[in-house]
Amino acid sequence: MGQVLDSIIQHAEEIRAAAPEGESLMRLPDTTAKHLRDSGIVRMFQPREFGGLECHPREAAETVMALAALDGAAGWVAGIVGVHPWELAFFDPRAQEDIWGPDNDMWMASPYAPMGVAVPVEGGYILNGRWSFSSGTDHCGWVMIGAAVGDKAGNRTDRVLHVVLPRADSRIDHDSWNVIGLRGTGSKDLIVTDAFLPEYRTLDAEIVLGGNGWRHAGRDETLYRFPFSCLFPLGITSSLIGMTEGALACYIAAQKQRVQVTGVPIKEDPYVLFALSEAASEISAARTALLETVDRFWDKTDRGEEVGFEERASGRRTQISAAWRAVRAMDEVFARAGGAAVHLRTPMQRFWRDAHVGLTHAIHVPGTTYHSAALAQLGGDPQGPYRAMI
Repeated sequence: MGQVLDSIIQHAEEIRAAAPEGESLMRLPDTTAKHLRDSGIVRMFQPREFGGLECHPREAAETVMALAALDGAAGWVAGIVGVHPWELAFFDPRAQEDIWGPDNDMWMASPYAPMGVAVPVEGGYILNGRWSFSSGTDHCGWVMIGAAVGDKAGNRTDRVLHVVLPRADSRIDHDSWNVIGLRGTGSKDLIVTDAFLPEYRTLDAEIVLGGNGWRHAGRDETLYRFPFSCLFPLGITSSLIGMTEGALACYIAAQKQRVQVTGVPIKEDPYVLFALSEAASEISAARTALLETVDRFWDKTDRGEEVGFEERASGRRTQISAAWRAVRAMDEVFARAGGAAVHLRTPMQRFWRDAHVGLTHAIHVPGTTYHSAALAQLGGDPQGPYRAMI
């Protein structure tokens, strides 16, 4: 096991026990956030020169899965916030120094969706907008968000930037997050009003999305040449699979001594045993498929070979399929868990709710990605939105 996973396991019972508090607070409990910060889970993709670990993406994925099996919200936050140091490595060194110089454990919230507008002014931009779904934002000192470049009148253009700004330049709408699942992620709205962005704290989004961040920054480490379209979804889907593993573990623990109303112990019911085995194998297969793609892409990148569009599209299809496969399997055991599973005092229902809400993330929507993967395999050339996040 890696050092980060060791630290998570060391505090497993505390993290698991604090999860209901996170549901109530609608953010990670301070104790959980401290355990994650101390473990270094958000520094797994961070450059070594700023105290980062530069881990293999597989190690990061397995660590997020293990954390999410304890507390789905904690795994979700770690998976999302943990990718931002990877992208910050492509920014101007001055931006990196601004954020990591004072504290190399600094966390950055998101999202990347260009919900705001950055209007050019001398030396940079003036940023305005409102961004939804900023996971973990209560525990982040900076934000990394997407913004459309505006013209002089403030109208959007087609150019999109990724920008970083201190939390003091934004306001959290604490009433914007009251949901049925992933409550503990605190994925609240951020509001920015007339914040000045120096040019060096911005990066053209296409540089990252097009796979040229490493060239732009002059980095040649395998980690930073790794495809964005595999790395960014990895933390999110890993947390989702971890939630289903947590639900499965809860089911198994609860069923060992359970006797059905018919008087037949669960362990003697061949139909339940079949369903349990099938669900467990499906969740395991989802994990294996996701990690196999990561390993294959890593090995190819490490050899200096490009991972082409068709292969990236296939990898995204596998990632999406793994998420849906794991959640469907979890549903099969939840439906056989008995009435006790629906009580709010039991953790299984929280994993079930968290996983279903996690499945609604845009990174898990099959439509255009499945279309593009199949079309590319048939010799077609997907364009426009069909290339998005691939």
